[in-house]
Amino acid sequence: MIVLGLNAWHGDSSAALVKDGRLVAAAEEERFRRIKHWSGLPTEAMKWCLADAGLRLSDVDHIAINRNPKVNNLRRALYVLRKRPSLGLIFKRLANIKRAGSFEDSVRAAFPNENLKAQMHSVEHHLAHLASAFLVSDFDQAVCLSVDGFGDFASSAWGMGKGNDITIDGRVYFPHSLGIFYTVITQFIGFPYYGDEYKVMGLAPYGEPKYLKQMRQLVRVQPGGTFKLNLDYFRHHSDDVHYSWDDCCPEVGTLYRKEPMEALFGPQREKGAALEQKHRDIARSAQAMYEEAFFSMLQSLHAKYRCDDLALSGGCAMNSVANGKVYLNSPFKRMYLPASAGDAGGAIGCAFVVARQLDNSEPRTANRERFVMDHAYVGPQSTDAEIKALLDSRAADIQAEGCTVRRFDDEGELCQSTASAITEGKVIGWFQGRMEWGPRALGNRSILGDPRRADMKDILNLKIKRRESFRPFAPSILRECVTEWFEQDDDVPFMMEVFQVREDKRPQIPATTHVDGSGRLQTVHKETNPRYHRLISAYRDITGVPIVLNTSFNENEPVVCKPQEALDCFLRTKMDVLVLNDWMVTR
Repeated sequence: MIVLGLNAWHGDSSAALVKDGRLVAAAEEERFRRIKHWSGLPTEAMKWCLADAGLRLSDVDHIAINRNPKVNNLRRALYVLRKRPSLGLIFKRLANIKRAGSFEDSVRAAFPNENLKAQMHSVEHHLAHLASAFLVSDFDQAVCLSVDGFGDFASSAWGMGKGNDITIDGRVYFPHSLGIFYTVITQFIGFPYYGDEYKVMGLAPYGEPKYLKQMRQLVRVQPGGTFKLNLDYFRHHSDDVHYSWDDCCPEVGTLYRKEPMEALFGPQREKGAALEQKHRDIARSAQAMYEEAFFSMLQSLHAKYRCDDLALSGGCAMNSVANGKVYLNSPFKRMYLPASAGDAGGAIGCAFVVARQLDNSEPRTANRERFVMDHAYVGPQSTDAEIKALLDSRAADIQAEGCTVRRFDDEGELCQSTASAITEGKVIGWFQGRMEWGPRALGNRSILGDPRRADMKDILNLKIKRRESFRPFAPSILRECVTEWFEQDDDVPFMMEVFQVREDKRPQIPATTHVDGSGRLQTVHKETNPRYHRLISAYRDITGVPIVLNTSFNENEPVVCKPQEALDCFLRTKMDVLVLNDWMVTR
């Protein structure tokens, strides 16, 4: 049984292929189109997933999309009758619903010479989110929570997952949304682009929660753990806000009302204006407000279900700072966070909803072992022959930069040579195996550096990244060494939690320790990424530190997908070493 799952006409459009209950391929459309957060029908990702599995569209039995225009329509209608939003907003919403309802026609148009036999399935947006965590976890049962912007007229959903099923027991409906709240603060302090929310999270540790009282004017935590927005400060529910989701990087217009927001916080920051301490304090206060509402939900859900396992998803589950406090601020004992908790993950979620529904007649103890997603290496890869052909064809460009090329036959020697280069302060482009699924570079499409160097952040920003100085770089750590270096012990293979670095260790790794003493770690397993584990081990053997600095392999673009993109990034920046599988290019 072959199921193709799609996240379409949302940000980070993506495709995932599930064959006989196992994920075999998944990728985001942005990696192929080279446009960040690309939104539309993910035709290139679909084509790649099929080709990677040796299939054609006619081989697919089921196609699922992570939205269902038939759900929550009564609530939509009642809202329109009561609130009477602008006609422009209504027409945009109706057009979006109609497009999602006719996605079969869009698939046929994108594959005009293919025989489409698959049955089509529309899966509710938040059910797809919940499934992207629970149905690929190792939990027999768990509390399931999705916290997002909006999808299918809801911003949050929760319930219980048991076996192959997820039951949704409650939702927070439009227009109330923690995702919208966080985006509003992001826009207000001068970060206007889709996906900029992580900048607020990175800026927050530089401030103090001096505006928390004002934040509580925007978000009102309710008895029972839910929340409401004070709509006097927001525009998304009533005005014709500009949205663009068609074959582009998503664009979202201003979501807040300027006058009341400036009455609370003072003048908005214009894009590119200097960052003041006030903006840092607003960011910290917004993070504190989000955590207040989020942990209220978790406390309520644990009290309701009396289950210690949590499957967390939705765009807000990308808030790794809050995620790292779940065990400290709630009674939950175990948590599964997917590699892509946001909309892209809906492609995996909706595919597994359909696969599990069709497979539900089989008992959980059937001979076929349940698939658990314990790594994210399910994207495109390149052969040795392809890399050699690339290096041969670009030999003149490589020589013009004064570079040498060497192929290693021994993996241990390759890792030793790379580890030595890291200790010398060199910046390494590390391109290996299958590309990661999700927004994080996890050791296959990474730029690596020495975490011991206090100046490494400045070196990386100067040579390659050219990004805001307040944004942190991540530590990749050997799984077996976490408790020695961090104040909490959890498996974080997808870099989705921030923990405090042990105080006595912070001076040893200044480049990956944030201003508040924290680090957004990635735990590296020998079983799931043996070469990356071996590289970090080689670095530890030289330095005594089981950590390397890891950031995404890109330069203000989507993470590199193909070796030619990695080579181009290497040649146009001041990177020192490029490792393409077994090949090393050195300046």
